[in-house]
Amino acid sequence: MFIETQATPNPATVKFLPGRAVMPSGTIDFGSPEAAEASPLASALFTLGDVSGVFLGSDFISVTRAEGGSEWRELKPQVLGIIVDHFASGAPLLNEAAAAEAEIEDDPETADIVVQIKDLLETRIRPAVANDGGDIIYKGFREGVVYLQMQGACSGCPSSTATLKNGIENLLKYYVPEVTDVRAV
Repeated sequence: MFIETQATPNPATVKFLPGRAVMPSGTIDFGSPEAAEASPLASALFTLGDVSGVFLGSDFISVTRAEGGSEWRELKPQVLGIIVDHFASGAPLLNEAAAAEAEIEDDPETADIVVQIKDLLETRIRPAVANDGGDIIYKGFREGVVYLQMQGACSGCPSSTATLKNGIENLLKYYVPEVTDVRAV
């Protein structure tokens, strides 16, 4: 099995592309060994000790190394070995579905606006963020404010605030004038 690797804008995160589907639908972000118990692959990656985050995308796995841990030149071969072993074993990606996270309740009067926001996120923003090894999840719209969650390589990335404010907020404000602010949750 050949696994391609790509650097991301977050120097602590590397994107691993196994050349096959990873998540059949959606994405999932594991920020701790306890959260990773839902996934044999993520759990195995956390056992390395130098991993602080694992993000599973449609066709990639983003791994974030712990601050002060091993450098990527030492950690990458170990991560590659775990990914190859996981896919070769045929083990399931997830033990059972993770519980849905709480969302900010949308105002029912803004349903049309929410549809526009979600469409823009899905068609213009998520593909670009996925190229960098992350994802962005809609969490709600209330009183002109769009609430989003950055995941994977985008979570904790030094440029994520600039991406959120300069890129995503400007795009949403342009196409949806009712949007006044975008905030990370």
